[in-house]
Amino acid sequence: MPRPKRDLKAGFCYHITVRCNNREFRLTRLECREVFLYAIKKAHDKYRFKLYALCIMSNHVHYLIEPQQPEYLPRIMHWINWYTAMCFNRMLNRTGHFWEKRYHSTGFANTDQRRALNTLRYIHANPKVVGMQQGFFYDFSNYGTYDRLSNDGMTQWHPAFLQLGQTLEECAAKYRRFCQKYRPKAKPETRNHWGSRFLPSVVKGAKAKKLSPGQMSLPWNKQKVTESTEVHEVATKFIQANCYQPPVPGIGFINADYCVENEAGINVYKLLKALYVMFYKSLHERRDAPPVPSLFPISIACL
Repeated sequence: MPRPKRDLKAGFCYHITVRCNNREFRLTRLECREVFLYAIKKAHDKYRFKLYALCIMSNHVHYLIEPQQPEYLPRIMHWINWYTAMCFNRMLNRTGHFWEKRYHSTGFANTDQRRALNTLRYIHANPKVVGMQQGFFYDFSNYGTYDRLSNDGMTQWHPAFLQLGQTLEECAAKYRRFCQKYRPKAKPETRNHWGSRFLPSVVKGAKAKKLSPGQMSLPWNKQKVTESTEVHEVATKFIQANCYQPPVPGIGFINADYCVENEAGINVYKLLKALYVMFYKSLHERRDAPPVPSLFPISIACL
């Protein structure tokens, strides 16, 4: 049976959600997220769509997109999903489907200001709702472009946002207050537990599968991805425009998976960085000691 055609209309924007296959957490690595931002940038330059909202989570991604022509939407999503799946499978040393089934999309008219603002807020609130962030700032969502009016190289403000005030600063202030009022809806409890009682006994009695050397996953140190200046530039511009903490004088840009929304987190980060450098300097007297790294590898997300 052929797939049903999507109801695509001119003047509509579309809230799109894509998930990793089996809902696995495959988007946790910083390198994968940088490549993902680069893929969106390439698709944006290729198809000239308007990206109103974006949030990259650990196992799914939210978009709010308005294509230049309604029929371009399937082409846009096909290209992004194809490009990222090919890259991630090579980076993670895996095969098979990376994304789970078709992307989910719901469209509404750009003139529907209430729904547009609610959709923007829902997308930007994802990291806070799941407990990844204390607030709305997040390295891999474009909330910062709405709150700080920054330029990340991809985002375009939604017309509903521009109607909030007479000036951009007023629009940003009203949208910030609108987001602070967000209260997520409670998810319904699971009523049916099909097979959950029998699953432990089945898993316990199952025989372990023997993998061939070609199927075995390699250690992370053997899966280094060739650094691309263009990928890094696109990702850095997006992260700097949207993360909570701007570049710190004396330290520079904090290259971490997530930003912490308090000064205490930055102070702890400085302390850990100093201890880290001291540790490497103490080992530097040994002939086989590695040199002191230029980048501090500990992520602020661990604080």
